Amino acid sequence: MRAVFDTNVFVAAFASEGLCSKLLHRANLRNLELFLSPFILQEFTEALEKKIGLPHKEIEGAKELLMEVAKSIDPKSCGIEVSGVCRDKDDNQVLACAIACKAEYIVTGDKDLLTLKIYNKIKIVSPREFELLFD
Repeated sequence: MRAVFDTNVFVAAFASEGLCSKLLHRANLRNLELFLSPFILQEFTEALEKKIGLPHKEIEGAKELLMEVAKSIDPKSCGIEVSGVCRDKDDNQVLACAIACKAEYIVTGDKDLLTLKIYNKIKIVSPREFELLFD
């Protein structure tokens, strides 16, 4: 199963030992193929710095861990661009990443993305809904 985690899922995985952390652990165990884009990685870095206030060294460690767990794909280098689908243009970047890697799922807590439910045959689900796929 191929999935893209939205930035909020990655941040939650590093902020606490909850469901999102468990999902990242599943990716580390190779229970799923996890993908991210340079945009998602940059957004993750900024969130850890500005919202959580992690020191640079810890942020670099978190990025290294993500790069070990997830495969990076650049939608732009694949000629894929999404615009005008979501109110927040950053959400379009998540959709583009999912298309580029041929994901089956986007996992997010973002209500704007969740309201789409499906985009380009990609199911958009909450972390809780995604976890239920493993039961």
